[in-house]
Amino acid sequence: MYRGYFIFMLFILCLPTCLHSQKTALKTNILFWATTTPNAGVETGITPRITLDIWGAYNVWKFSNDMKLNLYLIQPEVRYWFCRNYEGHFVGVHGHYGHFNIGQIPFVSGLKDYVLRGDLYGGGITYSYHWALGNRWGLEAMIGGGYAQMTYTKYRCAECAEPVGSFTRSYIGPTRIGFSIVYFLR
Repeated sequence: MYRGYFIFMLFILCLPTCLHSQKTALKTNILFWATTTPNAGVETGITPRITLDIWGAYNVWKFSNDMKLNLYLIQPEVRYWFCRNYEGHFVGVHGHYGHFNIGQIPFVSGLKDYVLRGDLYGGGITYSYHWALGNRWGLEAMIGGGYAQMTYTKYRCAECAEPVGSFTRSYIGPTRIGFSIVYFLR
């Protein structure tokens, strides 16, 4: 009994030292900016080969043609680096949760005349590569696949808010893609 308590206390006392010895990075995904979606993430080291990344996106822009692309999304991820943190290849396990209100998008046939409002959640795995650009900057390319469950209500248009039906969909496929600019705080 005392042995478990001693190990737990040792872990608690050593955790700040372990976290302090690792770099912390801020990042943004350029691909999401291409969809007018502001996004940011923070990543910090837990051990010399494991980091925790928390990334999110939030879009509330209003478009002149009644197009909607409103959403918020959060994707936490635990990453394992093959060499050491922030160098080269890594794999990760991510989860995601989001809320969306999208529709009347003229160039997407299924969303041209409808608005979808709902939630999504799920998780998956990621493969990525990080390129160091000096001591403070880096680039990161990633792709991930997994599962997403979407629960939403379909509306005929944004103004009339006439519901067509409620739906639940399961999705297996790409769940994460990115090309990020990374800045190291320390």
